[in-house]
Amino acid sequence: MTALIIGLVLFLSTHSARIFAEDNRAQYIAHYGMTKWKLAYSLASIIGLVLIVWGYGQTRMDPVYLWFPPMWTRHLAALLIVPAFILIAAAYVPGTRIKAAIGHPMVLGVKLWAVAHLISNGTLADVLLFGSFLAWAIASFSSSRKRDRAQGVTRSRGSLARDAIAIVAGLVAWFVFARYLHVSLFGVAPFG
Repeated sequence: MTALIIGLVLFLSTHSARIFAEDNRAQYIAHYGMTKWKLAYSLASIIGLVLIVWGYGQTRMDPVYLWFPPMWTRHLAALLIVPAFILIAAAYVPGTRIKAAIGHPMVLGVKLWAVAHLISNGTLADVLLFGSFLAWAIASFSSSRKRDRAQGVTRSRGSLARDAIAIVAGLVAWFVFARYLHVSLFGVAPFG
């Protein structure tokens, strides 16, 4: 559990610099440069992610159950993940109406991913992992929207063709992940 917690602190604190320490982030970048900031950010994120994956895997060997969700919640979670994948894809496809409307579709996708997994999992490690990501995503989305309003950010309307690309990419990624990768990476078949 310790590795999971350290990984979450490292990964999420790194990703929270713009939420809680915008001035410190700006000072670091001004002093060391954007390249060094990205290198430090990436290194800390990778170490944090490795610790999260390893620590979560360790907790699965001796889980502490808080509740036992009904089997149908796995199917609900798998369905909630569909729009999460589409939102994440929309974050990377330029010129989507989805991004124009939401502003930060990846963070909203993380929210859905976290909620879906909280619904369908009942161990202490699940609450720590997915609850932490949900709390971060709520804070990040709020902070990002506030920052956008303060800076007067406007986004182009986007096109339906770009939305279609994001939707298809999200659906394909969801299918591949749910059907093939989830069980091999995490030992859980979403529809099994």
